Amino acid sequence: MALSLAVSPCPNDTFVFHALVHGLIPGTPEVNLTFADVDVTNTAAERGEFDLVKVSYAALPWLLDDYDLLPAGGALGRGCGPLVLARTAGQELTGATVAVPGDRTTAYLLFRLWAADQRPAKIEVVPFHQIMPGVADGTYDAGLVIHEARFTYQRHNLVALADLGEWWEGDTGLPIPLGAILARKGSVDPAEATEWIRNSVSMAWANPAASHDFILANAQEMEPEVVQQHIDLYVNEFTLDLGRDGLAAADALLQRSATAGLTPAVKPFI
Repeated sequence: MALSLAVSPCPNDTFVFHALVHGLIPGTPEVNLTFADVDVTNTAAERGEFDLVKVSYAALPWLLDDYDLLPAGGALGRGCGPLVLARTAGQELTGATVAVPGDRTTAYLLFRLWAADQRPAKIEVVPFHQIMPGVADGTYDAGLVIHEARFTYQRHNLVALADLGEWWEGDTGLPIPLGAILARKGSVDPAEATEWIRNSVSMAWANPAASHDFILANAQEMEPEVVQQHIDLYVNEFTLDLGRDGLAAADALLQRSATAGLTPAVKPFI
């Protein structure tokens, strides 16, 4: 039986999963790969469409009845948080129209926690690649961006109103939990899947050139130097093992959001 896997086409995911997807790890099943933005996978996971799937940590309260959180393959880290962008440094968010990449993304959950005292007039869910151009041309007053936008937003003549990663780390001392890898219960053994992913990560680090063409073919017109910055930032020790700090970060995010009434309560991981 082939294994269905859904991840984003971003360089960190293609780097991490290259070996697994291409059958380079002995004893692993054939993998049917689907690329989709995380807002799409959050919804697809709720419908049970994939055996292994990358989702937002913010979506876990709606998914943990049917999925196990794997301790490898996800995106956590420091210095890698979402940015709130605008055309001018003095942009007020109260009364503004703000573009966000998904209503159950970690980025938007962090934004809601950070902006608790501000009242945007309108939140619009917009495909990630349309957010910066939309802010630049005045369609939106501000935009919430993730991933490689950290390295490229200045090209759109935009300014960062806030770095939500800096805010989170300063407030909690913990890494920021962005993307989680889930295994569908009854479909794939979580311990086996974790081992496959860890082997895939280790192979990627041992031979980064092997995945080069696969990464660039799916990198959505990113320049090679931006691709490498992306991988260096988002593929780190937490990709191989969440560890206690990674699980504590997930607990902190979900407990805070539940207390604020933004997500259902979940049982702590630690």
